[in-house]
Amino acid sequence: MRIVVARCSARYTGRLSASLPAATRLLVVKADGSVLIHADGGSYKPLNWMSPPCVLTVAVPDDDAAERGVREVWLVQHSKSDDRLEIELHEVLHDSAHELGVDPGLVKDGVEAHLQALLAAQVHLLGAGHSLVRREFPTAIGPVDILARDAAGATVAVEIKRRGDIDGVEQLTRYLELLNRDPNLAPVTGVFAAQEIKPQARVLAHDRGIRCVVLDYDAMRGVDDVDARLF
Repeated sequence: MRIVVARCSARYTGRLSASLPAATRLLVVKADGSVLIHADGGSYKPLNWMSPPCVLTVAVPDDDAAERGVREVWLVQHSKSDDRLEIELHEVLHDSAHELGVDPGLVKDGVEAHLQALLAAQVHLLGAGHSLVRREFPTAIGPVDILARDAAGATVAVEIKRRGDIDGVEQLTRYLELLNRDPNLAPVTGVFAAQEIKPQARVLAHDRGIRCVVLDYDAMRGVDDVDARLF
């Protein structure tokens, strides 16, 4: 990866036209060929960029550009379209290259699979007397995250999300309609469990007789001591 901090200007042409006036910015050239222009702000999103496949060539500025103080011109041409990014470097403040190697990728913590495993091991969070029947209970329209029984022995279907919205409630509704056709399981009630449940989803769930349970991921994995909280 090449990292350049420079006073530069840029012009993008092709499917759209855009330009950046001269300013100090971060230029990133990645091993996959992509070129990104970042400002000191705007979070992760670059001001402009060219995605691979593309080719970067470095050219000497013409006389007009040289008179404007341009020292170097980067021409980034997309290999499968007419898209072109032209970057004029006026002053280079930093230029370095680094071999990063193969990245193992992002390992997400608190994904639905983790929540499912934790809730299966702590099924009492659904209520006193609940017991686990099975994780990933198979149905004709997909697996139910958790099938459990309440203290009275009635069947409970649990749909787990990180952030619960209306689509999750609709999904659980379809499972309940199918499961309640099975005389060995019916009557089946539903629990919509998530780390965060949107108000609209909560209203819809309540209207359909589905109970909502908010999951505290840190507490479930023993990182956060709930009893030690002040509020």
